[in-house]
Amino acid sequence: MIASRTLVIDTATAACSIALIENGRVVAARHEVVGRGHAERLVPMIAALPDGGRAESILVDVGPGSFTGVRVGIAAARGLALGWGAAVAGYSSMALLAAAALARGEAGEVTVAIEGGHGELFVQPFARGPEAIAPLASLRPEAALAVIGGRPVVGSGMRWLRPIAPELAGEESLPNAADAVLLPAALAALPAKPVYGRAPDAKLPGGITPAEASA
Repeated sequence: MIASRTLVIDTATAACSIALIENGRVVAARHEVVGRGHAERLVPMIAALPDGGRAESILVDVGPGSFTGVRVGIAAARGLALGWGAAVAGYSSMALLAAAALARGEAGEVTVAIEGGHGELFVQPFARGPEAIAPLASLRPEAALAVIGGRPVVGSGMRWLRPIAPELAGEESLPNAADAVLLPAALAALPAKPVYGRAPDAKLPGGITPAEASA
């Protein structure tokens, strides 16, 4: 559980989401589905929080998700941490969605599936904890069905899966920063560096993938 006053930033998907958590309780939060334009919305949202969102620690969604969105959130977290003298750490968008779904008690296991670009989905199954059952994978929807098995699905990937598997149980959802209170300490202590899930489209001269993309 997050104990100190913590600002949570989540811009890894189509949502721009922030929360201020103190002693394991959400004291303020904003959650908007913006699609694009996270950089423009994020700073005003944080500024509108109590004390301008100032906190002892900052927790940020490091992905996977949108290449640009992930970087916007991490850049903001690092910048604020430097200015405030705050600690900064990360969490996985997949673990956050799993924690929220499992906390609702709908099932003992879920598969998180979110849009990954180029017609692929980021897919990862979780048991209660949440605890990852298998590594993160980037797959076409048809291939993702084999990973999903009979588990309910949570995440934005549902809109790609329903047309090919209408019998699938689950819900379409986006990460919500306020749900960070559900993460165990070990899952809220990742390095504040991007987890892309697959190599980014951008290449350096000579076709080289940036080293950070494999993090």
